Amino acid sequence: MRVSVRGLDYTCAMSKRNIFLIGLMAVGKSTVGRQLAQSLKMPFFDADSEIESRAGAEISWIFDVEGEEGFRNREATIIDELTQQAGIVLATGGGAILREENRRHLAARGIVVYLDSSIEKLIARTRRDTKRPLLQSANPAQTLRDLKRKRDPLYAEIADHRVMTDHRGASVVTRKILKLLEQDLQTAQQARS
Repeated sequence: MRVSVRGLDYTCAMSKRNIFLIGLMAVGKSTVGRQLAQSLKMPFFDADSEIESRAGAEISWIFDVEGEEGFRNREATIIDELTQQAGIVLATGGGAILREENRRHLAARGIVVYLDSSIEKLIARTRRDTKRPLLQSANPAQTLRDLKRKRDPLYAEIADHRVMTDHRGASVVTRKILKLLEQDLQTAQQARS
């Protein structure tokens, strides 16, 4: 595989590296992940879609029937399996980092990009969302604030890069990630010379 970004070739070394997108719900992991995978000519996986496909049911149903613990068990299996592949882009669910084993797999098996956004932007993006089980509460805005406070340190713990998505479209975020990957490749090449 050869993808040129500003004159640098992402050759075999890049094609074997995984890119994992983490962050809270509604930061754009799936949209950016698809664009990133297309730009790099790598397969794209969405952990939540994989879970739904294998279960034959939506995540909200899994939460209703199996509870969050049952969902997290399914998620851990998917994360373990997908992160063992080579040369993929993976958009994780927002809570994938809650389990230490998932954080360990993500950090050890690829480049982790933390997509972040202000709480105000997340509230605006999820205002009418009825499909996210954790937001089906009396105060979804407070739920988002609580999730951000609890999860931010876990995202930061394993992130190789952090990219804000607040006032940027998916294509701008994708280009920013490509630039960070280019810098990583340049640094690795310099270290070898």
